[in-house]
Amino acid sequence: MRNRSVPVDAVLPHLTYTNLAEAITWLSRVFGFEEYLRYGDPVAGAEMRLGQAWIMVSDPGPWSRSPAETGYCTQMLTIFVDDVDGHYERVKAAGAKIVEDLLETGYGERQYGVEDVEGHRWLFSCHARDVDPGEWGATVTRPLK
Repeated sequence: MRNRSVPVDAVLPHLTYTNLAEAITWLSRVFGFEEYLRYGDPVAGAEMRLGQAWIMVSDPGPWSRSPAETGYCTQMLTIFVDDVDGHYERVKAAGAKIVEDLLETGYGERQYGVEDVEGHRWLFSCHARDVDPGEWGATVTRPLK
């Protein structure tokens, strides 16, 4: 079955924002996300995408709080983009808080870390080179098929 409301080939993280309308605008303007759908009046939630990455954003509820409310972040999302250098320059020029400068990792990714308008942490990344996991100290526990 296909459901046009929910992407089936992606992990769909749900992020909470105290000022949802502002966050939607910020995520679009700074990171380049596009809004796919929204619900509620005033808006209570939205589904957004950047390339093949999808997120749900919503108002706080009894089970969720924004990092702006709690004072700490409990996760980091990695989003793959085609031009991470250009994305970094765009985000930096928009005044976002860069928490990890653009670099190439030992495991072959070119990436940077950034904090959004309410304290959620993000890594934006692209593949720089193919690296065998053993080269940087990892052990493959189940080979990909």
